[in-house]
Amino acid sequence: MAGSESTQPNRPNPFGKASDLPRKPLQVMHISRKKEQERLRKEEKNALKEKKSADQKNDAKESIENAYPPSRPPKSDNKTYTNDLNLDVQEGVSMEDLLKEETIKSPGFNQADSMERILDDFDFDEEAFLEALNENEPIGSTGEIAKGCVIGIESDGVYVDIGGKAPGFMPKNECGLGVITNLKERFPKGLEVEVLVTREQNADGMVTISCRALVLRKSWETVMQLEKDGKTVEVTINGFNRGGVTCDLEGLRGFIPRSQLEQTENHESLVGKKLCVAFIEVNPDSRKLILSEKKAATAARFAELEIGQIVAGEILAIKPYGFFVDLGGVSGLLHQSMITNGSIRSLREVFSQGESIKALITDLDPKRGRIGLNTALLEGPPGEILVEKAKVLLEAEDRAKKVRGILKKKEESTEE
Repeated sequence: MAGSESTQPNRPNPFGKASDLPRKPLQVMHISRKKEQERLRKEEKNALKEKKSADQKNDAKESIENAYPPSRPPKSDNKTYTNDLNLDVQEGVSMEDLLKEETIKSPGFNQADSMERILDDFDFDEEAFLEALNENEPIGSTGEIAKGCVIGIESDGVYVDIGGKAPGFMPKNECGLGVITNLKERFPKGLEVEVLVTREQNADGMVTISCRALVLRKSWETVMQLEKDGKTVEVTINGFNRGGVTCDLEGLRGFIPRSQLEQTENHESLVGKKLCVAFIEVNPDSRKLILSEKKAATAARFAELEIGQIVAGEILAIKPYGFFVDLGGVSGLLHQSMITNGSIRSLREVFSQGESIKALITDLDPKRGRIGLNTALLEGPPGEILVEKAKVLLEAEDRAKKVRGILKKKEESTEE
């Protein structure tokens, strides 16, 4: 056994025994070396940045010192001069501020002369300034009424001098209501006109004006006042459609619905005829002008009536609360409390439908279309109309004279 074993030659170990030397894994050593290299690179970069920043600051100081060297006094002057330029204090100051400071510190600089020169270059009085503003003030705001003189006529419109730096232009279709065939005849040169500004001045100072818009504005104002006063007007029918008829009022297009006509059938035959109408709706914003012939008839009838007047009519309808009486185009209410001063069991024992009666007007409201009637005030003793109805109605006019004074005093006290 001993002879079969091979003997190994003894090799020198320069490092001694393996157990005596601490060994690290190759991978760990490689990572540590890489981290060390990265750290060195970062330190080198930071050092380069600091050096570059320091060089830039030094260059900036040198450029400022070269641009503004300290002023040296003349040899004959015994005064001591110091360099007032403090870079630390003046950090962030602009070049313009430094130039101003050096100029003011120079021996030959006179601040009073400099201010006087600046004021001389730009000084002007307040009156001239206001006059300049007035000359350039824009003339003609939208919706403003202006007066001017015709200075030129073209095929597409008229030029009017309204006091601006450029004349106002009035297009042909804005020269008036309807169709104008000859502008020269309608607007001769030198004619003074009143117009409405419809568009403010453009870059050339010219405004757009209109005679038509001004006429329409005045027409709407007139119509609104007529409606406010409760007036009726007369119009001429100039057209019709399925829903009614049309007319012209103060240059405005009015419409009368078929339901508001006295003649509801064959309404196209009304074209060319004159009708008396009242106002239902007047709206300039939506350009609505709605009229009514029936309302006009009611308004005309109300205009003939007054409180204390005796009116004759016919019982139109019997209701639990009284009688409706037809007064010829309008109806009045004879309330059950106004029939007699006596007691009644049924309304039909006093009047029947279709019967002619006379009554006294005690309440009148044209806006609401209401007429209040009374027969109790015509009685002598209470309940007289139930016993002697014919006599009371026959003497109605004479009996009304006695109570009119009372009604007038009551009306005056209500108004107060």
